[in-house]
Amino acid sequence: MTALQKVISKAPSVRSISILGSTGSVGVNTVNLVELTPERFSVKALSANRNVFLLAEQARKLRAEIAVIADESCYRDLKKELSGHNVEVAAGRQAVIEAAMFPSDWVMSAIVGTAGLEPTFRAVERGAIIGLANKECLVSAGKVMTNEVKNQGATIIPVDSEHSAIFQVFDFENVDKINRIILTASGGPFRKKSLKEMATMTPEQAIAHPNWDMGVKVSVDSATMMNKGLELIEAYHLFPVGEEKIEILVHPQSVVHSLVDYVDGSVLAQMGTPDMRTPISYALGWPQRLETPAQVLNLQKIGNLSFEDPDEVRFPALRLAREALKIGGNAPTTLNAANEIAVEGFLNKKINFIEITTVVENTLENTPYCELITLDDVLDADCIARKIAKTLINK
Repeated sequence: MTALQKVISKAPSVRSISILGSTGSVGVNTVNLVELTPERFSVKALSANRNVFLLAEQARKLRAEIAVIADESCYRDLKKELSGHNVEVAAGRQAVIEAAMFPSDWVMSAIVGTAGLEPTFRAVERGAIIGLANKECLVSAGKVMTNEVKNQGATIIPVDSEHSAIFQVFDFENVDKINRIILTASGGPFRKKSLKEMATMTPEQAIAHPNWDMGVKVSVDSATMMNKGLELIEAYHLFPVGEEKIEILVHPQSVVHSLVDYVDGSVLAQMGTPDMRTPISYALGWPQRLETPAQVLNLQKIGNLSFEDPDEVRFPALRLAREALKIGGNAPTTLNAANEIAVEGFLNKKINFIEITTVVENTLENTPYCELITLDDVLDADCIARKIAKTLINK
């Protein structure tokens, strides 16, 4: 019996799950997949930021044990919506953290931004399987998070399509036989735009991704290609290879989700239609596979697949992310925090599109280096970077 077969044989017939960020894009898709085979899942906790009515609807449908709303002003509305449904209701940041600590086999970490960092860390502390959609957990708290995963015997299953692809074809038992990891990138909506053209792009244009249906912040990150920079840092922490062995390749069709190159000349790729339900389903069912309503890949219809090198002059976020990873310490935390503030500034029309990466670079230059040992260190570094980025935007 192989190691994977042993894991499969021990997998429970009914998996108890919690979904943190259940009303966001990834969360909604996770809920929809659970609804397809409700007999396979027992839903413990659901959390949302402030979308009361969708959260209440999900809690009723999935018969969740507890529903948590982060915005305390929404507590009464949620309590009213779930009255008589035998669902415990709570509100506030601490309640979200406690929801992550609520006993369950599996936790979807889909809270966007640094707000998802501590809840995920607490789920790791109790040794849960984590379906990781939150980038900040590994970008901002890389070593702190992965050390805790090892110490507590937790498991991280990546939900990003690229990392899910690598996870599915990566030979963890023969790491020395791997030449490189190749992360593919669609190139976003501005792949063919000049810097001059990008300076005039609006938030509405930036979030109009040609292939993927994603949340607003992630869509802007795709347009700047910062998402790929963040994924480079994530890949470094998820897979035991050096930074120099992680490459980025632009693939506009978003069919080949990533590749692993082996020493014998073999290159293994995971392919599929650009549908987030596939990697979510993989994480939700792991180590088994679940059926999804994702469209079947039709290569004859697609016809041609193309690939090109990324342009780090027009998309400097790629360079900044790699530099931050090489520096280490608080640099990746600073990169991520500054980017969140800069994207917010762009969406609020305080800065133009190309100034997003300018704010990030200037924040990195103005933030002193420090080592991060604990989660509190990470949160402090994040707070400092946000203040510097806000000052730069409001100059």
